[in-house]
Amino acid sequence: MPDALIELFSEEIPARMQARAADDLKRLVTEGLVQAGLTYAHARAFATPRRLVLAIEGLTAQSPTRREERKGPKVDAPQQAIEGFLRSTGLTLDQLQTRDDKKGAVYMAVIEQPGRPAGAILAEVLDGVIRAFPWPKSMRWGSGSLRWVRPLHSILCILSDEAGAQVVPLEVDGMHAGDTTGGHRFMAPERFAVTGFEDYAARLKRAFVILDAQERMDLIAHEIDQRAFALGLEPVADRALLAEVAGLVEWPVVLVGEIGPEFLDLPPEVLQTSMREHQKFFSLRDPKSGQIVRFVTVANRETADGGATILAGNQKVLAARLSDAKFFWENDLRNVRQIGLEGMAEGLAKVTFHNKLGSQKDRISRIEALAREIAPLVNADPNQAALAARVAKADLRSDMVGEFPELQGAMGLYYARAPQPDGAPLPEAVALACREHYQPLGPSDSVPTNLVSVAVALADKIDTLTGFWAIDEKPTGSKDPYALRRAALGVIRLVQKNNISSPLLRLLNDGDALNELFILNRKLNDTWDKTVGGAGFEGSIEQIVSDFAAGNKSESETRLRLMPLPSTGDRLVDALVGKSSRAADLLAFLHDRLKVHLRDEGIRHDVIDACLAMPGNDDLTLLVNRAEALSAFLKTDDGENLIQGFRRANNILTQAEQKDGVEYSFGPDPALAETGEEKTLFAALDHAEQAIAPAMKAEDFPAAMAAMAGLRAPIDAFFEAVQINTDNQIIRRNRLNLLHRIRATCLQVADLTRIEG
Repeated sequence: MPDALIELFSEEIPARMQARAADDLKRLVTEGLVQAGLTYAHARAFATPRRLVLAIEGLTAQSPTRREERKGPKVDAPQQAIEGFLRSTGLTLDQLQTRDDKKGAVYMAVIEQPGRPAGAILAEVLDGVIRAFPWPKSMRWGSGSLRWVRPLHSILCILSDEAGAQVVPLEVDGMHAGDTTGGHRFMAPERFAVTGFEDYAARLKRAFVILDAQERMDLIAHEIDQRAFALGLEPVADRALLAEVAGLVEWPVVLVGEIGPEFLDLPPEVLQTSMREHQKFFSLRDPKSGQIVRFVTVANRETADGGATILAGNQKVLAARLSDAKFFWENDLRNVRQIGLEGMAEGLAKVTFHNKLGSQKDRISRIEALAREIAPLVNADPNQAALAARVAKADLRSDMVGEFPELQGAMGLYYARAPQPDGAPLPEAVALACREHYQPLGPSDSVPTNLVSVAVALADKIDTLTGFWAIDEKPTGSKDPYALRRAALGVIRLVQKNNISSPLLRLLNDGDALNELFILNRKLNDTWDKTVGGAGFEGSIEQIVSDFAAGNKSESETRLRLMPLPSTGDRLVDALVGKSSRAADLLAFLHDRLKVHLRDEGIRHDVIDACLAMPGNDDLTLLVNRAEALSAFLKTDDGENLIQGFRRANNILTQAEQKDGVEYSFGPDPALAETGEEKTLFAALDHAEQAIAPAMKAEDFPAAMAAMAGLRAPIDAFFEAVQINTDNQIIRRNRLNLLHRIRATCLQVADLTRIEG
């Protein structure tokens, strides 16, 4: 069984495309071979800046012979039908067989396709793959018609076995496959022949090419760690940059350079971002100060001077880049001293957030109102939360964030810590909120715990969700252009991490009301004077917004009810009094995201549904605590058996109520208990109810579950010894009422009817 080796050698492939291209080459070639009848043992794909490589082991030498029998028309069928059958099979009439069928003699075509050698099949498959390769972007060059990501120079395609290597006959756009490749562009450009993958990989390494991207990444990371350790520094982890740089070099050579002393006072994030984005440099920092003091560049060759010339050129270019960053930094600090972050934020009135939701300044006003309301729920200072909301996005107007948008938030922290017009920095909690209010950005991102940050982060995400719900821009299928699922998960993680116990529906209603206020204000501005007076009304929409932001929602509602509002005003009043249908729909969306989040943490979907069916399901902390306690309880023997007892009681009771047409919900009389097991169950229910009620009031779900677990044995014994549907109707009714008591007691904790068997 031969092995196949394919190399497509070209000009430099963009680093971001290499991994996907290697996977596509492997997938397309192996699928084509399998469809043609070949099998293989193993396949590996590789990529370097100048080559895509596929090594296939254990390929079958040829495809099997295929025999197909195809039934045709009757022997006495019309001539046209017979001729059509002949055309479809490619046979002549004398090559057909006749066989007896239930309806008489019919023609039968027996088609044999002889096996084909692996080389012919591989050539055919690879030709199609090269001509239709799915590059994100491709180009043509010269006079040929072939399209490739960069000009393709050569094709290596060989089959090798014990007898030696054989070139696969293949020609693509005038380029013939061979058994040669080239080494490093500068250090070993001469071409050489190879006989198989092991020989290929070994000779490439001697020609200064490391084939495996992971090996290049590991080598770069190891060298950076060693250089940093020798200098008493530590590298700033950057996995994405490591992967990108490994795609830029075939023979990585790690060099450490110095940053000019005039730039060392720049914030570490500025240094790291500027060096990473512009130069693809790694950063080394002093572990004591946290300051970045050196950079690491990865060259693609060894030089006689040990990289001194390369470093000198890189340091010269870096100085120019950092001079720009230093100018942005100093100019921004000067603006902060003159007008402060609040003054800088005024410029956000000119920055559109969404054409239907207004500017960033409009959005900040809504976030401020929500943050002021959320602050007491998380024990934050409302005034600091409002101030943080006003300045949290001010750095979007800074020169630094204009140059490096990924620094938003980080720069706000530094500008808030800088002297404002009164000479003092903003409070540290406000400064932290400038950076942390964006978090968490994903399922693995850290969650802020600074109280002011939590208030502003929640307000930011709730405004995003309620705003896009207000304009009916909800996620559909896999499409989520405004990252609303991420915002919903952010709300969930903020609430869960900080143990915030508060009805979320109220905040969603408030967010909806604020967005509806803005939308209504814009419509009124386009249609009639915003200071329209009604009976007993004096003021404007701006005053209503101001009242709402200050927490005077009742005053806002009074003004609105006196105002001759258009039809959209009804939705606004509904939101203000907590009856927004959009807020309820958004809560259901949050519940869906919570289900996904909890399932990832190992909690079953039916457990979550059982907890969602209970009152107070808009308190996510309460909901999660209930779900975790119920999940743990159901994993015990007591929990599993109690569910069976509950289900049995519920089924018997439901059937009896349907049959009798009555509801058995009256208190059962212990005096009518006839058996010891019945009396024991009465006592157990009394004891459980006395324990469950205070536990539920205190939201101590584990204690409530433990009290419920005590019912397992008495319920089991009751069903073993007692006949429910006895002939004595008084006793039967009493026992059915007892089953109702079992059901009601258990349903205090969760809707156990939703638990699956």
